[in-house]
Amino acid sequence: MSKIKIITDSASDIDVKTAEEYGICLLPFTVLIDGKEYTDGVDLTPDEFYEKMRTSSELPKTSQVKTEQFTECFEKLYAEGYTELIYISICSTGSSTYNNALKAKELFFNEHPDAKDKVNITVIDSFNYTFTYGYPAVEAAAKAARGCSADEITAFIEEWLCCAEVHFVSYTLEYVRKSGRISAGAAFMGELLGLKPIISIIDGESKVTDKVRGEKGIIPKITEIAKNNMIPQTPYILLEGSLPDESAALKKEITKAVGYPPERVVKIGPTIASHAGPKVIGIVLKGQRRR
Repeated sequence: MSKIKIITDSASDIDVKTAEEYGICLLPFTVLIDGKEYTDGVDLTPDEFYEKMRTSSELPKTSQVKTEQFTECFEKLYAEGYTELIYISICSTGSSTYNNALKAKELFFNEHPDAKDKVNITVIDSFNYTFTYGYPAVEAAAKAARGCSADEITAFIEEWLCCAEVHFVSYTLEYVRKSGRISAGAAFMGELLGLKPIISIIDGESKVTDKVRGEKGIIPKITEIAKNNMIPQTPYILLEGSLPDESAALKKEITKAVGYPPERVVKIGPTIASHAGPKVIGIVLKGQRRR
């Protein structure tokens, strides 16, 4: 009988408690702020990180999950008797983490040629960020606990990722400018004119899909996107940062608009907040299949 372990990284924004509850192996990114390194999800809570961002004189930096972290993870799980290791990665175009996992897989089997008939390692590129791939990781772990096969689980993950979309607004544009989600000129003009860009990430490509003038238009616009893009009756997830009132208002509006509440409300962690900023609200949804 297969023994399956779901692996992902902390940019999935699965919190440590959830990872422990579902038995997910969560590999952390490293975040540097004010000259000090922190381990995402271990050293400080998202709220503590938001406060550090607020008072910091510099923008934080992140470091990919290293090959050695994957190698240690694969070695440990192999020793524990797991026969199917399924890793869901942060978008390969935004981080070298995916390639590091592939390299670690090759190194592992070079070191353990006898393991080729005993364990399978599947590395899946999510082509996205945050709970866009955190959601299928949690669901995959639940399916593994219910006795689903590795093939069934992998098919579910890939089907979700072929449909998944994230749409968000950062109330402070310096972070998305730094991350390349919008240009420096667009950020400057946005701040000058009071425009807030709606940023969508689909299949690894981020675009400014709309702009709203002033903060009052943000929640109606995200609600409109949810109604227009989401397959009816499919689960959706709300993303929040350091704006609890706006998050609560968004939850109320979208629940009213689509007729049912979100599957989860997820607080973005240090890795994602480093690039999107702490003042963020957004939605992860399942749209039409694209590939």
